[in-house]
Amino acid sequence: MSVHPAAPRSDTELATFYREHLERVILPFWLDRTLDEERGGIFNCVDDVTGERVSDDKFVWSQARWAWTAAHAARMAERRLLNADADRLRRHARLTADFLLAHAFLEDGSVAYLLTGTGERKEFLPGQGHDISFYADCFVALGLAGVARACAEPGYLERALEVYRGVRRRLAAGSVRSEPYPLPPGARAHGWPMIMLNVAQELERSLKAFGDDRHAELAADALRDVDDVLGTFVRDDDLVREVVVPGDAGSLLARHVTPGHAIESMWFVAEQALAHGRPDAVARAARVTAASFAAGWDPEHGGLFRYVVPGPDGPQPRGEPRGAFERLIVETWDGKIWWPHSEALYAARLALAALDAVGVGGEYGEGLRDRLRDMHDRTFAYAFATFPNPDPAVGEWVQVRDRQGRPLRRVMGLPVKDPYHVTRNLMLLVELLTEGLEARTTGA
Repeated sequence: MSVHPAAPRSDTELATFYREHLERVILPFWLDRTLDEERGGIFNCVDDVTGERVSDDKFVWSQARWAWTAAHAARMAERRLLNADADRLRRHARLTADFLLAHAFLEDGSVAYLLTGTGERKEFLPGQGHDISFYADCFVALGLAGVARACAEPGYLERALEVYRGVRRRLAAGSVRSEPYPLPPGARAHGWPMIMLNVAQELERSLKAFGDDRHAELAADALRDVDDVLGTFVRDDDLVREVVVPGDAGSLLARHVTPGHAIESMWFVAEQALAHGRPDAVARAARVTAASFAAGWDPEHGGLFRYVVPGPDGPQPRGEPRGAFERLIVETWDGKIWWPHSEALYAARLALAALDAVGVGGEYGEGLRDRLRDMHDRTFAYAFATFPNPDPAVGEWVQVRDRQGRPLRRVMGLPVKDPYHVTRNLMLLVELLTEGLEARTTGA
């Protein structure tokens, strides 16, 4: 792990740093190494360190995430917030969306989890079928909504709405799957309302951009998700239950906290609450952001733990794991993975701006601001010393390190390098620091 200088103090300098990191380190990796220029989508089954392709397979949620990312980057380039080729980004966003529309959809309107490079369906878990995670559907809806805005083509948005409504129906009926780590019967994950909140707010923004009055329906959906997250999953100590397990609150699954996921969730909450006049939810989201960071930060080596169970005996999850999800918690809890750190950077700066916007003052307000500034600056120093690929010819961030920040070869969830979190959060930081809070809450 190298030493990185402290974060720039002015918003202008910080925005410049994030913009240049996007332009020089992050986007070139995806644009120069991974694009399928013929069929659409990206080849992101690549070695995390070398960037060499190991498979032509295309995981649907990563393809959809790229569609959104490329579309958003195109719109930023048009506003001169990025030095990038807007036409190329828009063209590939559209090509990726068309690839998904042509190949990802199953007969019942849900989407496949995994495709070959040419678009044939492929089982990720042999014998388990193609529709194994509703999160893939969610990201397809997100990606299509983004492409609709970037390309000014409402047809993509209509398909996104169809996917979104299908997921809502399946969730209400209790008929969704969330492989590769399924939940026990009756359990409910924080990730469910969290992802639906994010998809609904993106659809709301896209509908607004087209002058479509249906945006009010999506706003109402998203606000119900805000209340679900805060009311069902946030504990009295401002930490987030990752899974609610009725009748088994003492299990490892029920007790563990996923700091990065909680932090990401809170900026979804904050943006929606700011856009719709919910200062109570804004303030709560800021408190949860700071508490989640404090619970997850490694005081010895720095960086955010992947999973923790806060308590008098320390953060390490203890107990005999029951099932694949709990084994993952026990075996990987102290690893340092890339994406929570990018989420923490944006969440901290957004929360600071949000507290000012809703007028949270007094001694407590100032103390909370100090915690959030410290959160951003500590994360900045750690992340940029730890995750950027040491080989500048490759670029991007390495996705996993051990507790000490040393290289660690391990597949994180899927055997892919993901184009989403770092790129998205750096783009949002540039928008926030350059155009101000309104740009993030009125649908930039």
